[in-house]
Formats: sequence, C-alpha cells, structure tokens
Amino acid sequence: MTSLPLGEALFAVQRTTPLVHCITNFVAMNSTANCLLAVGASPAMLHAVEEVAEFTRLAGALSINIGTPSPTWAEGMQQAAKAAQENNIPWVFDPVAVGATCYRQTLSQQLLALAPSVIRGNASEIIALTGLTHQGRGVDATASIDEARDAAITLANRQGCIVAMTGEHDFVTDGTQHWRLTGGHSLMPRVTTLGCALSATVAAFIAARPETPLVATVAALASFGVAGERAGALATGPGSFQVALLDALYQLTPSDLDTFTGLEKG
Repeated sequence: MTSLPLGEALFAVQRTTPLVHCITNFVAMNSTANCLLAVGASPAMLHAVEEVAEFTRLAGALSINIGTPSPTWAEGMQQAAKAAQENNIPWVFDPVAVGATCYRQTLSQQLLALAPSVIRGNASEIIALTGLTHQGRGVDATASIDEARDAAITLANRQGCIVAMTGEHDFVTDGTQHWRLTGGHSLMPRVTTLGCALSATVAAFIAARPETPLVATVAALASFGVAGERAGALATGPGSFQVALLDALYQLTPSDLDTFTGLEKG
C-alpha cells in the first residue's frame, strides 16, 4: 500500500474528464491525445496565437511542450501560460532539450516567469533549468536522476512548484517533500513522445485534483509506471508496446494505484 491517495486522484480524472489544452510538438500530438483519452481526460491541441489564451481559460489545465518551437508557437505558449496564471488554471511545463540551444533556454526562462504548477523533464533538462551547464544530447538525458536530485529540489524551491524528473526511476519534489518512484519498462524509451504524453497526463491529474498537485503528479507518474510494466509483459517490441500501453492506461483502476509498490519517500 502507498502512503499517498493515488487512487483517489485517478478516480477524479475518470469522474470529471478534465479538458487539457496541449501546446505540444509535431511528433507528440497524436500519442499525447491518445494517452489522455486512455486515462479518461479530454485533449485539445491548439497553438494559434489568435485563440490560445481564450481557449486556455476554458480548460481545466494547460500543458506546454517546447519540443518543436518556432517564434509564432513561442508567442502562443507565453500567451497561454499568462492566461493560465491570471485565471488560476494549473499548467505543466515540459522543457524539451532546453540545454541544447540558446533559443530554447531563452524561451524556457520566459515561461518559467509565468509560474508553472509542475515542471516535468529528464535529469539533463532539470539541471539546465537551474542555470547549470548540461546540454544533454538533444532530447536525451545524459545525467542520472541521482545526479540531478539537488537541482530538482533547488528548482522546486526557486519556482514554488512541483518538479517531476523522470528516467531510470522518477523523482518528484515540491522542495520539501520528496518521492521516488520505480516501475515502467525498458521499452518505454524506445517509443517516441511518451515523456511528452506523460507531461500532459500530469496536467490532466492536476486539473482533476488542483488542491493537491504533489499527489496528482505522483499519481500520474505511477499510472505510467503500472501501465508500462503491464504493457512490457505483453509486448514483443516498441510497436506492440505502444498499443499495449494505451490499453493498460485505459484499464487502470484506482485500486491499481492504491496497491502500487514502487513508491517511497526519497
């Protein structure tokens, strides 16, 4: 049994079907939408500057992913994040490959100023966001979770938000409470955009449980951990794994998360 009410968070998502506004990258749109539908949320993929702020005000949460940025999309991201901030709508920031280019670093700093509720990234991305030099290798992490633990705590305290760092195991912190999660499967890194989809899933959980963002974030990561293990037991490769993961997310029950054994204080 876990010591956090993770099952209640999943039940809230399934009961309320939160609308999640996703400004994400070209590669991730389809898989992100499918994962959100599988867990019980309602995805929307809008990025036009002319409508993002208006639509954000209608959503339960916003998820911003900078995987394939452009000046127009960057403007839309900032407008959407500002609308979320002004209307107390939780939002998740996924700083994809932030250490790779100056453009991404500048955009990320502009978005951090708009107070994300959760930052979800790999170890190299979290280190880069703290201002340390760590480019990673494109979207891949070259630092370990343990190496980036202090950076995650520092970032959470600096931003006053939740930091969720994912990799060989996961680490979630609000700056004072720290949780470590294990689970998933070795095939997960072989399927593109699962991290992007996870960030949007975190947004769905915090939309359903905005009063407990730490619990909601851990529950989202645990959902992927449980579903990943189950999918890996059935899959013969990345293609079948992706299909099996969607089915496993769809089949999750609150009791699955309440009996999740991969969570410990970290």
